[in-house]
Amino acid sequence: MTKITALIVAAGSSTRMGGDLPKQFQRLNSKAVVAHAVDAMTSHPRIDGARVVIGAGQEVLARAALGDRDVDALIIGGAQRADSVRAGLAAIGDGIVLVHDAARPFCPHAVIDRLLDALEGHDGAVPVLAVADTLAKGGRTLDAMVDRRDMLRVQTPQAFHVEDLLYAYEEAGRRAPTDESTVMVEAGLKVATVAGDPMLDKLTTPSDFERAEAALAGRFVSRTGLGFDVHAFAGTGPLMLGGVEIAHDRGLAGHSDADVVLHAITDALLGAAALGDIGEHFPPSDPQWKGAASAIFLAHAAGLIRDRGGIIDFVDCTVIAEAPKVGPHRAAIRSTVARILALAESEVSIKATTTERLGFTGRGEGIAAQAVATIRMESPL
Repeated sequence: MTKITALIVAAGSSTRMGGDLPKQFQRLNSKAVVAHAVDAMTSHPRIDGARVVIGAGQEVLARAALGDRDVDALIIGGAQRADSVRAGLAAIGDGIVLVHDAARPFCPHAVIDRLLDALEGHDGAVPVLAVADTLAKGGRTLDAMVDRRDMLRVQTPQAFHVEDLLYAYEEAGRRAPTDESTVMVEAGLKVATVAGDPMLDKLTTPSDFERAEAALAGRFVSRTGLGFDVHAFAGTGPLMLGGVEIAHDRGLAGHSDADVVLHAITDALLGAAALGDIGEHFPPSDPQWKGAASAIFLAHAAGLIRDRGGIIDFVDCTVIAEAPKVGPHRAAIRSTVARILALAESEVSIKATTTERLGFTGRGEGIAAQAVATIRMESPL
């Protein structure tokens, strides 16, 4: 099987956008533009991996924007786009490459399929759109009209066999074209066109960001996760509930601080995002979590969701216990959970109940908690 790599070019300085932060590192909803671009490509089942080319001195920005995404080592590009692409090709080595602009954060999977299919029998393939507007030459006044019937808007990603694109760049010498298909055509290689998509339009001006934000709003779907946790009483108190230390004659048994509230909410969040459970991320067998504050677990779950562009809307937790009474501590627990999750207190609910002295909680053997979390996640194109 031929290796297929997405090469995300994110080395620009965004002079047309203005501001101090290059557009590829600016936030679009809850994650950076370059993170959207990487996710759009790596979520396709035919793509084996991704490489990201950045500008010199952008390493810290790139790492913060990409989080824990697996993009191998970041590649330092050059002064011109051609230099950056050459650096990326050198790092990839062989196979098929999909060269994509970081400033095009959305890429429908159908476009990727069309590009890869078109490579059979061609040296390259690019997505294009027909030109709908009237074209003209001129400045302050019109000089001449241009026939648009044979004009096409060329987008990215653009698909090539790595060796063919390297050959085309060798033929181009030190010229610095702004587009890979240009060097391919000038080298006499055959580049196919496939149907592009308006979602691939490039972010260039602030108004483009407004358009992209509106497009994203319609792609978020609501998801709900359930969490449950229980810990037995053991030893002497105090005990932890919802990140708050509560005086009690008995403590709770557990590898960490045994906070059933934070554990249940953590599992609810992980479940809503389909990211496993608390035991997968923080195994009880790992000694580093012995006695650990459960706030670490909850903050980690929230961070994973936000790194993936998710939005936490609401969490609700019910504590099930005969004692201690939760009522006097409800406000403090609610405030603490909201702070850990970076939510407003109105987006957190804490309740308590008993089992009317039935079962293990009714017999005073331990405390249980169940939680529900509602989040929104971006659906794939």
